[in-house]
Amino acid sequence: MSSHPVTSDGQGEHERGDMRPSRLLHRAQDKFGGYSSRPVESKSAAPSASALGSQCSGPLGAGTAGPDDPFWLETIKHQGTAAFNPNPGSYQVFRNVKDFGAKGDGVTDDTVAINNAMSSGGRCGGGTCSSSTITPAIVYFPQGTYKLTSPIETYYYTQIIGDARNPPTLLAAPNFSGMAVIDADPYIPSGGGAQWFVNQNNFFRSVRNFVIDLRQMPAAASATGLHWQVSQATSLMNIRVEMSTEAGNNHQGIFMENGSGGFMGDLIFNGGKFGIWVGNQQFTVRNITVNNANTAIFGIWNWGWTFQGVTINNCQVGFDLTTGGTTPAAQTVGAEAIIDAVVTNTPIFIRNSQPSTSLAGSLVLNNIKLNNVPTAVGVVGGQVVLAGGTTTIASWGQGNVYSGTNPTGKFVQSTIPAPAKPASLLDSAGNIFGRTHPQYENFAVIQFVSVKDQGAKGDGKTDDTAAIQAVFDKFSGCKIIFFDAGTYFISNTITIPTGSQVVGEAWSVIMGGGKAFQDINNPIPVVRVGAPGSSGIVEITDMLFATQGPAPGAIVVEWNINSPQRGGAGMWDSHIRLGGAAGTNLQSVCPSGSDSDACMAAFLALHLTPKSNAYLEGTWVWLADHNLDGSEEQLTLFSGRGILSESAGPVWLIGTGSEHHVLYQYSLVNAQDHFMELIQTETPYFQPTPAPPAPFTVNSEFHDPSLPGPAALALTVRNSHNIIVFGAGLYSFFNNYQQKCIDSNTCQDQVLNIDNDSAISIYSLSTVGLTHMLSVNGKAVIPASANPNGFQETVTAWTR
Repeated sequence: MSSHPVTSDGQGEHERGDMRPSRLLHRAQDKFGGYSSRPVESKSAAPSASALGSQCSGPLGAGTAGPDDPFWLETIKHQGTAAFNPNPGSYQVFRNVKDFGAKGDGVTDDTVAINNAMSSGGRCGGGTCSSSTITPAIVYFPQGTYKLTSPIETYYYTQIIGDARNPPTLLAAPNFSGMAVIDADPYIPSGGGAQWFVNQNNFFRSVRNFVIDLRQMPAAASATGLHWQVSQATSLMNIRVEMSTEAGNNHQGIFMENGSGGFMGDLIFNGGKFGIWVGNQQFTVRNITVNNANTAIFGIWNWGWTFQGVTINNCQVGFDLTTGGTTPAAQTVGAEAIIDAVVTNTPIFIRNSQPSTSLAGSLVLNNIKLNNVPTAVGVVGGQVVLAGGTTTIASWGQGNVYSGTNPTGKFVQSTIPAPAKPASLLDSAGNIFGRTHPQYENFAVIQFVSVKDQGAKGDGKTDDTAAIQAVFDKFSGCKIIFFDAGTYFISNTITIPTGSQVVGEAWSVIMGGGKAFQDINNPIPVVRVGAPGSSGIVEITDMLFATQGPAPGAIVVEWNINSPQRGGAGMWDSHIRLGGAAGTNLQSVCPSGSDSDACMAAFLALHLTPKSNAYLEGTWVWLADHNLDGSEEQLTLFSGRGILSESAGPVWLIGTGSEHHVLYQYSLVNAQDHFMELIQTETPYFQPTPAPPAPFTVNSEFHDPSLPGPAALALTVRNSHNIIVFGAGLYSFFNNYQQKCIDSNTCQDQVLNIDNDSAISIYSLSTVGLTHMLSVNGKAVIPASANPNGFQETVTAWTR
């Protein structure tokens, strides 16, 4: 979360008509009856028991769903609870909109029924609640067509899920009135621009498995599929938006004016003035297709966005970017990085609003295939920066490029050094591998086992250690293990064995606490994913891992599993959250300025061990800086380390973030074959009081780095090879809770350190509040002052 709000005046709803147009298209027919942008490797069907190496009877896959069966999530027994809700016995987590009166017949106005399903039970929303962890919900839509005349107004901590087998349609009626079909942060009428939530604090949201149809609305209407003004721990997936194809229409798939995201993937936009219209500090987008729009992707402002796997067909402009802002007050698109794109029959791939004669508007292009695209990069008014045609752009950049220990960069609009891409990171087409969030849509409900049915309580107080371990030991490889909504307290390490497929409900929480996690000198895992040296499949979706403080000896997740199948050891839309939430004992007892052992949240958040490999998508590893329940007061909590990877790879970190840990946010030691796509970090707000490693001590067993200054590193890299960082937002907003340092870039001197023995390429690096952007062996190399780019500073590329 950014605590430095971005001034977004001029970027809101009233400005949309001033923006220029765009559009996109794709290749194979999918179950929507439209186009699929999914590579073969992205299929999410569960492996068979033999593939998992299961030792149990009743192989997974024996109960596949019939052609007319609903999605398993609809029919599974729902007994999930919100453990810390004032009335956990009566509060309803899972809500089927048809149980609230929605018909889904395409004729009945279902707006009121759906919003009742969303809001019932005293949930957090309506402009009277800023955030909450005690009112989670899944709002579920069975197959059907749901007619709407005003927005679905989404409440905090909500997963909106459609039938994954037969995605439902959200149909905007001809008389639809409002911001968007799905509104993630509604404006308060007559509120002077006030909204329900602070955009940088709009966490824990997911929308998946929908067709959103705007075509009944007048083409001239300002029709929008999703108003997606969100922050971390948010996702969009498996969504198609249908819009008008009439000339001069005003439809758009996504409208996003600000925020601090975030991940979205597996999206299709057909028609419209804009596929997506977006402004946000940082975001990762994987696998997006836009067909027959005027402008595929319009960017109003950012500090950095990364797009992986882009398909654009029959649009006038692919990326239309507002550029040229060199001061914080004139923030425009700061950095855009695009990898593995196919653009067809589109006159202009990228169009900048202003010529770039200095940095303002960094651009990185890698593996871009153009088919009948006359202008690859241009400027409003017709200037051609890079000619197109039918060709492939291997590696091209616009902005300041550095190498080695040379502190002087060079502004370029030309070919730039390409990253060395190890084969282990690539799919069969030679693109960076990606895998869609598994949903097990082809499996019948009998293939799932509930941990509550097997004796776990999930009430946040009962010790569920033995019950959960028994479920894993008995059913891994035989059943998909369903964690009913709840908080599962464990007092000792549990091991998720090879063959496990784990599904949460509204981010089910596994929370470790008690005596076992107290010894700071002998830390142990709360959750061990695979035994050390294990090989096979593990899939984790929609889960949350936490501690109950104090827990100075907790390694929250130790990741040991190594999958022989690419992407077979993975975690999707699952997070590590330390403190700031109900039940953690790490809220108001640790206000800002605290210096107490009671405020120790963890030793290490996530450890990828040497023999492991991993695919992590949309994972946020957050030490809370403020309280999510009740008031929003700042907190001072202590977690020693963020993400430590010693993995020999392959490792994909797609849209991940790590924030506020004492020594570092990301550390790579003896690591190989990593693709890190827009990593996002924040330095602890309390530093340098105390300065790291306090209140911890340096531990050589965990390769703790030497720190070049009195604050945590965002990324430290030692003896690591074949590392690609494709987008990074590394921020230091405070010096002992004071923000005067931002304007002078003195909040912190150094934040990214690479040793001489590592082979790493870094693209689209943006920083805030730093004096130096990159160091080698602890010696500062790149001065931030040489790279102003609006509110942030940006380096387009750094290579050895």
